[in-house]
Amino acid sequence: MIRNIETKNAPAAIGSYSQGIVHKDVLYISGQLPLIPDTMDFDSNQDIDEQIRQIFRNLDAIAHAAGTNLISAIKLTVYLTNLDHFPRVNAVMEEMLSAPFPARALVEVSALPRGAQIEIDALIALS
Repeated sequence: MIRNIETKNAPAAIGSYSQGIVHKDVLYISGQLPLIPDTMDFDSNQDIDEQIRQIFRNLDAIAHAAGTNLISAIKLTVYLTNLDHFPRVNAVMEEMLSAPFPARALVEVSALPRGAQIEIDALIALS
């Protein structure tokens, strides 16, 4: 059975997709941008570290709506428009998560929706 996950504590979907979908014991979270849920906009004063933190807050809000949390992440996929931010992703992950860290892929892309510099999607265990 597939279950839709939706919360006002994370940015609303800006297209024809769900914030998250649960199938069996895994939560699949759609790519999150550093959008602030209340305004659905970026904080223009956010440096890349704060943008990464905002994405992790968004991912965690969706995880909580599904009855789990970001600490149970199995895999993250990180999309960056500038690979120079790679060390910043590692630093914020170490700050916001704990070992064992999730598996991860990190790729550079030419552009992201709404001009974002970073997007992250996640697979999170429910049990």
